[in-house]
Amino acid sequence: MAKRKKKEHDFAVTAFRVVQEAIGQIEPKAKKPRKEYDYKALGHKGGLKGGKARAEKLMPEQRKEIAREAALARWKPIT
Repeated sequence: MAKRKKKEHDFAVTAFRVVQEAIGQIEPKAKKPRKEYDYKALGHKGGLKGGKARAEKLMPEQRKEIAREAALARWKPIT
């Protein structure tokens, strides 16, 4: 990913704009409305789909091998 060049901060220009906004010569810049998401619900929704979608893409031999490794890991004696 290409690095973006940082915006140079010219404090004199910013101060001039703030003064103009304060005395009413120009209108303040409108900010973009922030989108609100329910991230917990989105993550839960993706989690419900994930395992099933992955299983559908795997070949039966691959699923069997994954299940075997999981069972061995679960029942491995504690050392």
